[in-house]
Amino acid sequence: MSPTTSAAIEILRFNTCGSVDDGKSTLIGRLLHDSKSLMEDQLEALNNSADLSGDGRFNLANLTDGLRAEREQGITIDVAYRYFSTPARRFIIADTPGHVQYTRNMVTGASTANLSIILVDARAGVIDQSRRHTAIAGLLRIPHLVVAVNKMDLVDWSRERFEEIRAQFLEFLPRANIKDVVFIPISALDGDNVVDASPRTPWYHGPTLLGHLETVHIASDLNLETFRFPIQWVNRPHYPVDPTLHDFRGYSGQIAGGVVRKGDRVMVLPGGIFTSVRAIHTFDGEIEEACCPKSVTLLLEDDVDAGRGSMIVGADRLPGGSTELRARLCWMHPRVLRAGARVLLKHTTSTVQAVVTAIESRLDVANLTEKPGATELSMNDIGTVSIRTASPVFFDGYATNRLTGSFILIDAATNATLGAGMLEPPTSVVAPEHTDFAI
Repeated sequence: MSPTTSAAIEILRFNTCGSVDDGKSTLIGRLLHDSKSLMEDQLEALNNSADLSGDGRFNLANLTDGLRAEREQGITIDVAYRYFSTPARRFIIADTPGHVQYTRNMVTGASTANLSIILVDARAGVIDQSRRHTAIAGLLRIPHLVVAVNKMDLVDWSRERFEEIRAQFLEFLPRANIKDVVFIPISALDGDNVVDASPRTPWYHGPTLLGHLETVHIASDLNLETFRFPIQWVNRPHYPVDPTLHDFRGYSGQIAGGVVRKGDRVMVLPGGIFTSVRAIHTFDGEIEEACCPKSVTLLLEDDVDAGRGSMIVGADRLPGGSTELRARLCWMHPRVLRAGARVLLKHTTSTVQAVVTAIESRLDVANLTEKPGATELSMNDIGTVSIRTASPVFFDGYATNRLTGSFILIDAATNATLGAGMLEPPTSVVAPEHTDFAI
């Protein structure tokens, strides 16, 4: 199949992070501009912007820094998403803030990333924010990391400076538990080694940034071993749909892990009912098998009581199921979190009442050390908490499956997102029977 055929093109999600003024937004603007991914109206708006520099160049950061406050201060505040494609891949970019005040925004933008780009100012080298963002990338289990040493033109393209920064990173990378790391010397402002190789780095023989983004292996990043299918809705077509579908009852959603095939034996949770897959439907018709992250509709051999919030799992590899959870939590709300807080916990397509029963420790993300004895978590803090839910949650550890191992906490009164969590591995697999539990 041709690499330009849509079915063969992978989607790479990546985020950029780093300290304030390291050039994150400029880098994304350069990627979009040099890969010819900008529309004519975007180019016209860029040329007409009032942020022309003294040498007559337009400000590429304006492509992502859309808020007035961002342009006035020259910093990124909110997460900005941009999309572009090449013949090799499609890309979804999250431009995340660098300031410590917006750590929660960085966590939001990086939570679904396959790859994270850490920008480092070649003049400043590795600073606390560099370590902080690398540590967060490790906590979020982002499989691939690119350290882009930016503004190399301001240090005369010094190979010695590049190697010095590389050595500083390699000192603490083992603690972040990130195995695939690539270092690239760049100038986002001038475009060196971003899309095209630079003649100013004859000593560098690695890929350009775009070249690496197009070729980094991401197919094995997904969990294809344990089948997980959170049900989003029950698909029951009605008139004037084809009358032959009168008895059609399917369960629609996105596969969160593993592979499902026609005839596979599965369990439907929370009921603990065993059945088999009768058919797999997609928008394009019936198929024999599907894998994560495809969206499908499953037909089962038996009538079961299941709906939004239920989960279909492989009968041979069951998830954990418990009302007692332990997790790493990034607190995102101005109101501090204390033990005893009552919240809603949203996990995949299920939402349950919950109580934060204990705050066990706070994490120092600069050096990945736990500080026990914490009594509260403030905004942007990351800590380890214990949570009790009103009904069982069926989950995997975050390290095993980022989709079924994550959750968010919601304020029941305002629907505001309070925090995002990463579940620790379950101590036992789910029992077939459903257990009611009242807080």
